Amino acid sequence: MRRRSLLLAAVPAGLATLAACGDDSSDSGKTSASPSPSASAAPPPKIVDGPLPAVTAGTKFGEKPVIAKGPGDPSKNLAVKTLIPGSGRTVAENDFVQADYLGQIWDTAKVFDNSYDRKRPLVMQLAQGSIIDGWRYALAGKKTGSRIQIAVPPALGYGKSGQPDAGIKGTDTLVFVIDVVDSFNSKSSAKGKPVGQNDPALPKVAANTDGQVPKVTIPKSDPPKKLASEYVLEGDGAELKAAQTVLCQFQGLVWESGKTFQRTYGSGRLSQFSLEQMQQAVKGLAQGLTGKKVGSRVLIVVPPELGYGDNPPSGGIIKKGATLVFTVDILAAM
Repeated sequence: MRRRSLLLAAVPAGLATLAACGDDSSDSGKTSASPSPSASAAPPPKIVDGPLPAVTAGTKFGEKPVIAKGPGDPSKNLAVKTLIPGSGRTVAENDFVQADYLGQIWDTAKVFDNSYDRKRPLVMQLAQGSIIDGWRYALAGKKTGSRIQIAVPPALGYGKSGQPDAGIKGTDTLVFVIDVVDSFNSKSSAKGKPVGQNDPALPKVAANTDGQVPKVTIPKSDPPKKLASEYVLEGDGAELKAAQTVLCQFQGLVWESGKTFQRTYGSGRLSQFSLEQMQQAVKGLAQGLTGKKVGSRVLIVVPPELGYGDNPPSGGIIKKGATLVFTVDILAAM
């Protein structure tokens, strides 16, 4: 998303490339998009219910809103109002949230960013350093399906430096309307429909949806020589495009040994990576995910020439010429 930096405090660190993965079955920190909250974090701000400008059009969930100019002076505190209450899962600190939004400047009503025109919700983590603090504090405790309006003072937005490229000064209070589409945490799984696994030449993957590691049973036979990508659970979301970023649970195993070299399931973390970046690391994984539906669990078997070939990560369990087996739960994409 080209204007992502207008909302995020920073591009999430640690986008998974698998380029440096080793024997990391119990700790997937190298693949996490989850920045660690700072121990020196400021105390939570005071939250008030106004003032907030009126939403004059596009008042339904999912509609692009039109917001009036701010009425008088804004509060110096974080103003939060639930315009439409949702009935879904409660969002917690460090969860990933999928949301549509529109942001504008209090004093001028100038819109500086919105996701509705792009027709692609933002996926971001409610963690310090990943998102502006106004969002982090305003959305925690809200339910998916809610429409929230907030007014963010500079200290909880972009600070004294503002965002000059977007026309945001260091003194500007920002107004957002946010539609909370969905949320995900380390216990999230794909929720698609089970698909028959009838090819004896491919691994069998469990269809559990409890966020725990799905068991993978690898055949005793030789691995396939070509890339294989098959649904285990087929979701009903949009098909992944090669330019998108994926939020997922995943695990990677070595066909020859059956050992796990990396995973997020059960680790307390999720993984977020760009398919374009993955093309440079494990090409077969990127190719196997492209075109698959959001909400699915996918089995991908990567032959050596589309994996690490003769250049595996040093010090790990992946050897030269290894065939890799992945299971990926596609939770969201942007």
